[in-house]
Amino acid sequence: MVSRYKPSPSSTMSLAFCGNDNNSAAYNVDRGVLNNGCFLDALSIVPHVFLLFITFPILFIGWGSHSSKVHIHHSTWLQFPGHNLRWILTFILLFVLVCEIAEGIVSDGMESRHLHLYMPAGLAFMAAVTSIIYYHNIETSNFPKLLLALLVYWILAFIIKTVKFAKFCEHGIWFTQLRFCITGLLVVLYGMLLAVEINVIRVRRYVCFKHPPEVKPPEDLQDLGVRFLQPFVNLLSKGTYWWMNAFITSAHKRPIDLKVIGKLPIAMRALTNYVLLRKAFEAQKTNGSSYPQGSKSIWCAMCHAFGKSLVLSITFRFLADLLGFAGPLCISGIVHHLSKENKTFLPPVKLLGVYFISSQEFLANAYVLAVLLFFALLLQRTFLQASYYVAIETGINLRGAIQTKIYNKIMCLCTSNMSMGEMTVGQICNLVAIDTNQLMWFFFLCPNLWAMPVQIVVGVILLYYLLGISALIGATVIAVLAPVQYFVATKLSQAQKSTLEYSNERLKKTTELLRGIKLLKLYAWEHIFHDSVEETRQKEMTSLKAFALYTSISIFMNAAIPIAAVLTTFVVHAHLSEDADLSPAVAFASLSLFHILVTPLFLLSSVVRSTVKALVSVQKLNEFFSSEEIGEEHEFKDAVQLSSGNHTKYQAIPLKVVNRKRPAREDWRSYRSQRETEETSEEEDVCIKITNGYFTWMPDGSPTLSNIDIRIPYGQLTMIVGQVGCGKSSLLLAALGEMQKISGSVYWNSMSDHESEGEDSPIEKDSALDGDVRKRGSVAYASQKPWLLNSTVVENIIFEMPFNKQRYEAVIDACSLQPDIDILPHGDQTQIGERGINLSGGQRQRISVARALYQQTNVVFLDDPFSALDIHLSDHLMQDGILKMLRDDKRTVALVTHKLQYLPHADWIIAMKDGTIQREGTLKDIQNSEPELFEHWKTLMNRQDQELEKETVAGRKTVLERKNLHRAMYSREVLMKTEEEEEEESTESDDEDNMSSVLRQRAKIPWRACGTYLSSAGILLLLLLLLSQLFKHSLMLAIDYWLAKWTSDVISAKINSDKNCTVSQECRFSHSLYSMVFSILCCLGIILCLITSVAVEWTGLKVAKELHHSLLNKIILAPMRLFETTPLGSILNRFSADTNTIDQHIPATLECLSRSTLLCASALAVISYVTPVFLIALVPLAVACYFIQKYFRVASRDLQQLDDSTQLPLLSHFSETVEGLTTIRAFGYEAKFRQKLLEYTDANNIASLFLTAANRWLEVRMVSNYLNWMVRNLADMEVQLGAVKRINGLLKIEPENYEGLLSPSQIPTNWPHQGEIQIQNLSVRYDSTLKPVLKHVNAHISPRQKVGICGRTGSGKSSFSLAFFRMVDTFEGQIIIDGIDIAKLPLQTLRSRFSIILQDPILFSGTIRFNLDPEGKCTDSMLWEALEIAQLKPMVKTLQGGLDAMVTEGGENFSLGQRQLFCLARAFVRKSSILIMDEATASIDMATENILQKVVMTAFSDRTVVTIAHRVHTILNADLVIVMKRGIILEYDRPEVLLEREDSVFASFVQADK
Repeated sequence: MVSRYKPSPSSTMSLAFCGNDNNSAAYNVDRGVLNNGCFLDALSIVPHVFLLFITFPILFIGWGSHSSKVHIHHSTWLQFPGHNLRWILTFILLFVLVCEIAEGIVSDGMESRHLHLYMPAGLAFMAAVTSIIYYHNIETSNFPKLLLALLVYWILAFIIKTVKFAKFCEHGIWFTQLRFCITGLLVVLYGMLLAVEINVIRVRRYVCFKHPPEVKPPEDLQDLGVRFLQPFVNLLSKGTYWWMNAFITSAHKRPIDLKVIGKLPIAMRALTNYVLLRKAFEAQKTNGSSYPQGSKSIWCAMCHAFGKSLVLSITFRFLADLLGFAGPLCISGIVHHLSKENKTFLPPVKLLGVYFISSQEFLANAYVLAVLLFFALLLQRTFLQASYYVAIETGINLRGAIQTKIYNKIMCLCTSNMSMGEMTVGQICNLVAIDTNQLMWFFFLCPNLWAMPVQIVVGVILLYYLLGISALIGATVIAVLAPVQYFVATKLSQAQKSTLEYSNERLKKTTELLRGIKLLKLYAWEHIFHDSVEETRQKEMTSLKAFALYTSISIFMNAAIPIAAVLTTFVVHAHLSEDADLSPAVAFASLSLFHILVTPLFLLSSVVRSTVKALVSVQKLNEFFSSEEIGEEHEFKDAVQLSSGNHTKYQAIPLKVVNRKRPAREDWRSYRSQRETEETSEEEDVCIKITNGYFTWMPDGSPTLSNIDIRIPYGQLTMIVGQVGCGKSSLLLAALGEMQKISGSVYWNSMSDHESEGEDSPIEKDSALDGDVRKRGSVAYASQKPWLLNSTVVENIIFEMPFNKQRYEAVIDACSLQPDIDILPHGDQTQIGERGINLSGGQRQRISVARALYQQTNVVFLDDPFSALDIHLSDHLMQDGILKMLRDDKRTVALVTHKLQYLPHADWIIAMKDGTIQREGTLKDIQNSEPELFEHWKTLMNRQDQELEKETVAGRKTVLERKNLHRAMYSREVLMKTEEEEEEESTESDDEDNMSSVLRQRAKIPWRACGTYLSSAGILLLLLLLLSQLFKHSLMLAIDYWLAKWTSDVISAKINSDKNCTVSQECRFSHSLYSMVFSILCCLGIILCLITSVAVEWTGLKVAKELHHSLLNKIILAPMRLFETTPLGSILNRFSADTNTIDQHIPATLECLSRSTLLCASALAVISYVTPVFLIALVPLAVACYFIQKYFRVASRDLQQLDDSTQLPLLSHFSETVEGLTTIRAFGYEAKFRQKLLEYTDANNIASLFLTAANRWLEVRMVSNYLNWMVRNLADMEVQLGAVKRINGLLKIEPENYEGLLSPSQIPTNWPHQGEIQIQNLSVRYDSTLKPVLKHVNAHISPRQKVGICGRTGSGKSSFSLAFFRMVDTFEGQIIIDGIDIAKLPLQTLRSRFSIILQDPILFSGTIRFNLDPEGKCTDSMLWEALEIAQLKPMVKTLQGGLDAMVTEGGENFSLGQRQLFCLARAFVRKSSILIMDEATASIDMATENILQKVVMTAFSDRTVVTIAHRVHTILNADLVIVMKRGIILEYDRPEVLLEREDSVFASFVQADK
């Protein structure tokens, strides 16, 4: 070996372009200047200097900065062809130039310093940077003629480099010399950049052409509302997310909301992606009979529509993973170079007067390797983030397309699928919220499926190269443990699924508990439902324990597998051969490779789990998409013209269920044959006609409606009457085409189909393909169960119609809504909660009716609109609404009602019984033909239709109801404010209500919520958690330290043995001590990994159990005022989303945060100890990281909250669409609701995309993965601790005082045995801040008396009844029952001794037996007796299971009247001496009500009955009547006495109710 030539000291101190050695051949030009290497290098400077001198003035002057004719995002319009190719070539050019600079520096240093070896490359680097900056400015300023400077530059650079390359070839310089390869690459790159520039001239024609083409910016860039610029920026900004800088930093100045993030680009909108997906489905069908079916069809369509983007993501991932292996290789080379004693190399080659080096020598230089490592890691991170971004963006686009397709399918669904339980709102919402997200995450993880095999194969090959056979042993350890890891992941998935099932069950029970909390408190059944929820929670906690166990094992294995693999490999490697190479270069490169190798195996379980979930989700989607639809034949869009002389007004549109699996030809044949028989029908002036109709809800079930032959006259009022459950509502739905028709026909008059339909939107074409676009005219439909949008009052009333002030005010007056609107905090702009939860039943009903009245449709269907209204409101609505606004306007009205007193107003009457038509005709017709039926009706009417009292109903309406509503709105605003404000504020001053205060609070970490969470775990768990983490990371450092010492001592021993040991001596290095200590440290590390993971999960379990238990206890004991003033959804969110966050998310985030923080701290400590000079660089790095995390945390938190908050309206829109599907289809508003869906979907997707871009922005800026994850987890923890803060807010509520002054022994077991009630100077209020609702009331009710209480709505009747149960604040006076002051009784005892029937019927999911007797105290005979009294025994007898027949959630499988009857039976079951009926017969027909009143008077003759009268005639037989007004007793006497008094208010009520 010849050692490298070392220059003299004098030569190292001097510099010259061609070197300062006079004998240097660099100055030799005897063979021509082009054969001189230095001259060639000097010549190559010319184009670079030219470009710098030409472009710098233009850049500084700013030519073309205002030349754009269109107002666009100036920095984003990429208008020149070949834009991306130019950027890619420039990046490659910069990298090659860096290599040229490095090659020149390394090859220099022989005899003199030769500047020409690296200075031209340096200028070329500057010129390349300048060229791309110059190009970017010219492109965004739209001044292409200035690109001529670049054209000249590329020509000059290409020519000069080509000459240099040719001279290299001429002198025999070939591929063995690195400089030759670099020069050849530069020739190719400059040539390609020249071609790109020429292509710009060819396309844009800015020179050499007379008429350059006009170029317009994309539509997105003309719209300043589009602020998501990732698709439009240049590659550098794309890769670094530079365009996000302003967005991230602005979050500190202004909270991020939908206005800030703007709109989605067109290519990313849900409609665009839905069209792509739809075209993919259509493309399959064009292939003929071979196109895929079922789930395979969905997979093929998704791949066809979004496969290209996925391939791009996979490509980026391949590149990132391959670059990831540069780290271990460069580390090995650097350590090997620094530890190598022999510095000899082959002598450098001197050609053309300069030195050349080989690639091998170049890559052996530690500094070169360090630079290459930096670039490799930079590119690796860039490609990895690009892969993540493209995959997530593709997943988000897919999610939007699938959600739109689901919604389009919903609009066509058969109603029976939902009404009969085959498909629930929850199942559909799960498709949207869970299954579409599963597909999105599958697309995100999909690149791993292809990248993992590459990582594993390359990793094993490199390990084998470094360690030989022992590497395979280590890899075998990982491979053997991989199935165990997969098994754990499978068990984890099963535990998560089980937890989700129990969580759903718990939420269902909690929802029922909260919805029925008033009833539960009145019946003292809180403990029953509390125990039921706790029982389910215990099952959920058992699953959570399994989930926590498998999670901790998974965390443990992820940490322990690399340790075990390294331990096995190094111990075996050390003892396998005496000459084993265990140098630091090999050891630490192998360590790095093992960590890389573990990553794909760790991801394997997640990817497989995600794949399985995606397969299941697609299967569920396939079942949903193939479910039956409702539709109509569409071949005839216009009215059918019959033969001359036999014209008809009917348009034959048989509404029916279209089964997609049945050939369309069959439908057509049946339709035509039916048409031929109907063409001869006589001409009648009717709107709707049903002939021989048989309708059912179940495809294979018995008919719900049989032998239906009816007609609804055009422009008249038709009333449909009958007992509860006879099929009145079903008849309306059958006419609307919502029921499945077995036989018969439904015809709509063409005059009712006057409204034109617009063209189908692209998202409607799914249904249009098979011909089920509905063309029936719009029908204003008010369902029996009011359906309201989660929107403002005015939007619910006008319902997508233009606002007409005059008509709007008339409708408001007709429905008596103005007083209610006046007390709302924002008037008619007040937001109505989901399902109208913040309104009373009567208010919901009147808004629903107001919507139908406001519409301009020819046909109006009203299904029992008076059910929740008192007599005065009903009469006003009938007179001013139905008669004046509808019938007098010649509109066709079909009215279902139990109010028989309105029959004289009907133009046509349809009487129903047991699913058939009993009789139809005018009232006079029925009187003549069915005198018995007429007489029966007459006895039920109890009144003649007459003028109402002059006093307007509006003045009398619901004072108490509105007061409650006002409190609800006020308290809701206070609650929302409380939830948002930070816990750190003990007091707030007025000046902290400004924006700067809000922004300061947003930047703070919620330490108090963190303290609440950790304190719930207990001091022992906290100590275990802290100490285990500290010891674990200390051991990790010890393992690395011992490995370094081991390998260092091996090298030292080897050097010493070469110097000191002779052949006869044995100088073997003993690995025993080192391997033993290393093994002990590794085993301890593995044990501590297990302890740490268990400690974290155990802490999470303890906190989850404590917080939920405390929350449930607080809520169950809270006063009713909380539930009246707080939205149900707000409380439910504490039990659902917030509890789920605490159960599953916070422990995982806490573990990641603590791990990444300690890894950062330990890494910084070790680097600072080994290299103290690093502390100088640490200061600016720390400052940069501080500001990056500061800005990111605020922006990330806002975006996460925005992502969550935009998902809620989307899911709400799906659920309210499903619940109001019949109404939407009746109105014909499918297209309008589809448009809303697109808006909600795009809003959610833009928030998700910005959150993804923000995460990528952080990733490419953090110098360490540990730092990145620390900041990410800190931001996540902030958001998740909000759940703890909100729950902690509810834990501060003061519960009701359940304790009493009397002990159980002092209360008689049969109290109250007589039922005597004494009320003395009673005053009550709903809250200490509100006025009293009862004022100084005195009354005496004797045992077994039947007392009726009446008065205007809002007079205090219901408050009177609630006072018996201490549900309101009794601040003065007392109620004494059977000698005991009820204020002294424990609440549980007091409420368990009374019975009450509320106006709103509440049933719980379970059996009929459970609903009647949750405590299980009654025998079957007692239950049957109660059902017989409530007129329900015959119906229950027919049900499968009888008393054990199931009741669905909310009792939806029974009609409203039947639900009320069950509530009556429930009250009868409890044998209490006092029964209170609070307007309990509002939803029952008058015949049933009369029967019940008689039963009450006879069956309860030995009990005290207090009846709050809804209909005054029901209390005429009472022993005592109390008339109330504004909280005081106005009249108090027997009814006959009051009726005899001329000035009696009660008498006026009775007269008005006749």
